[in-house]
Amino acid sequence: MAALLFATSQAGFAQGTQNGDGTQNASPPTEASLPAISVTASPDTLPHLREDVSSGALGSRTQLETPYSTTVVTGEELADRQANKLGDVFAQDASVSDNSNPYNAWASYVTVRGMQLDWQNGFRIDGQPFNGYGITMPYEQLESVELLKGLSGFMYGFGAPGGVVNYVTKKPPVTDRHIASVDVGYRSTNVWSEHVDLGGRVGPDSMFGYRFNATHEEGKTYNDGNVRRDSFSLAADARLTRDLTATFGALYQERHASGITTALSTAQYAGTSLPATLAGGSSTLVTPDQHLNTNLQIYTAGLRYNLNPDWTVSATYSFSKSTRYRNEGTWYLLDEAGNYDDYRFEGKEGHQLNTFQVMAEGLVKTGLLKHQLVFGAAYQKQTSDNGANSFFGQIGTGNIYQPNVNRYDSQGFYTYRSADVTQKALFASDTIALTQRWSVLGGVRYTNYEQHGYGIDGSTSSTYTQNGVLTPTVALMFKLTPGTTLYASYVESLEAGNVVGDTYANAGQLLKPLRSKQYEVGVKSQNSRWSATAALFRIERGAQYANGDNAFVEDGESIFQGIEAGADVRLGNNWTVGGDLMWIATHYEKGSSNDGNRVAGAPGFVAAAHVNYAVPVVPGLTLGADAKFTGNTSLDPSGGIKVPGYLIMNLGATYTTRIAGHNVGLRAAIDNLTNRRYWEFQYADYVQPGLPRTLSLNARVEF
Repeated sequence: MAALLFATSQAGFAQGTQNGDGTQNASPPTEASLPAISVTASPDTLPHLREDVSSGALGSRTQLETPYSTTVVTGEELADRQANKLGDVFAQDASVSDNSNPYNAWASYVTVRGMQLDWQNGFRIDGQPFNGYGITMPYEQLESVELLKGLSGFMYGFGAPGGVVNYVTKKPPVTDRHIASVDVGYRSTNVWSEHVDLGGRVGPDSMFGYRFNATHEEGKTYNDGNVRRDSFSLAADARLTRDLTATFGALYQERHASGITTALSTAQYAGTSLPATLAGGSSTLVTPDQHLNTNLQIYTAGLRYNLNPDWTVSATYSFSKSTRYRNEGTWYLLDEAGNYDDYRFEGKEGHQLNTFQVMAEGLVKTGLLKHQLVFGAAYQKQTSDNGANSFFGQIGTGNIYQPNVNRYDSQGFYTYRSADVTQKALFASDTIALTQRWSVLGGVRYTNYEQHGYGIDGSTSSTYTQNGVLTPTVALMFKLTPGTTLYASYVESLEAGNVVGDTYANAGQLLKPLRSKQYEVGVKSQNSRWSATAALFRIERGAQYANGDNAFVEDGESIFQGIEAGADVRLGNNWTVGGDLMWIATHYEKGSSNDGNRVAGAPGFVAAAHVNYAVPVVPGLTLGADAKFTGNTSLDPSGGIKVPGYLIMNLGATYTTRIAGHNVGLRAAIDNLTNRRYWEFQYADYVQPGLPRTLSLNARVEF
């Protein structure tokens, strides 16, 4: 790749600097952004922890003043990595383990601090919730992806303690700068994509801003399946007066994947170690009749008004809808020889969310104390639809090393309203500056929660209601130097009870919400040539797992204790190196079984490292490499089977230049450079083969 890009650079082109979309640093912070601890970027840029961000119920503050751990991945990084699934996005974050697969319903599964994200409440677009199950996002249309690690109950209401992922779409430019680019991408084995990005401002005094993105993707995937995707997004704003701004956003995606990778379950497995690994692109793991068709829609509207220099009020409404139609195999492994019972699920599912929030934030002073105040109210209703005549049953047997000849023909399906969850909340926070160095934060969310389950006939099958649920947070911060902050924080959270899936003996049962607690002590430091973060944490969460009767139950607690640390250093003018690690100890306690066992899905140790080199003899050319080691992981709560550890290495190269007066960017990436075969934890009692070596190429021209 380096030789190819070097030859291109010597063809007489004038060297230039790729501007990108030019809007991320210029755009003012909004309530859709999560607080950031580190931003990994090009070799000449270190994380900017002093920049202001907005963090929902905590209001606007610098990253150094945010007492929680987060990661932010920029749009340029997404393009450099050629991200195709959520695990690619956070490949350099040791706190995140990849369980995702771009070509089946596990697309959005990752583990954060040993806990999988909540696909019902753990995903947001521009700060607004949507159901992430089975959704592969249009990463080329995003300005950034933000991860808030740990508990999010105070900031966003009910949610699992793994964290929250916020996808930030590309926004209109703040200035009169015109944005127009086209890029073409290729991914092995034969998937092609085309993407257009347009933006600008129009009207009197540049009153109206817009940003439009469209993508088409189609081709044959590495596992001999097929994919077709059409994605569109629009962001617009109107500066109605000097102090009043209106915003609108929309994202629509239709995606079809056939020949999807089968799910492999060990719920009936008799062995103590997994079968021999096989290639992730093996044709023996797919059948042509399996498919996953998804549709994602989200529409948002908001108003923001500056009352005076110190106070701002805002109101936001959003509606999101996601649907799935899947014909998906679950192969229940029986022995180390790879024999299995072949079960098939086919049906349709859907989710809708309506949300509304009003918020006021500002500054006041009482005597010698300065207060940063936030007050707000929020309403959210989530509805779920399941297939009324979904099919799940055994259709045959097979062996993972041999072609599968079993087929299931579609009979047509429809859905019914199976559950709904309503949250009504009030929240408030106060950050008090005690001195120039010491500050204290206090906040609480008050929630009325109501959850219903419904039968096919529309009758109410189960109800859970709880009013006056409090999810508080407190934190103490000390500014050791202007660029270094020490903090200690505590937060509580509730997560909505799950509707048990069709593969369990108690399918359809509505489980009660779980409460979690998090204790964290950390440090963040931003300097001219290096930055570093570290955190010690303990999380106590209610435990859920499948028992010996294959019933999915709530029983006891899961305990997570660990440390995470990372640093980036600029060496000279051309080198940037960085590393990240997480060590975590987990166990079950206070349950009827599995006490003392490691929590399923939590690797004991993860380490990641990356290096970037700006080639001085070829201006505009940057080479990069990264690696990530994931330690062994318990596959089930009983601890009988471990998924062995593995090391994955990736390479990348970017080249920017000017051709005929236009900025041109070329990118290349190779994932799983050594084509390592390995088993990857996917979910409790589920594994998948790691993805094979993949080559991705992209060329972009700006006009």
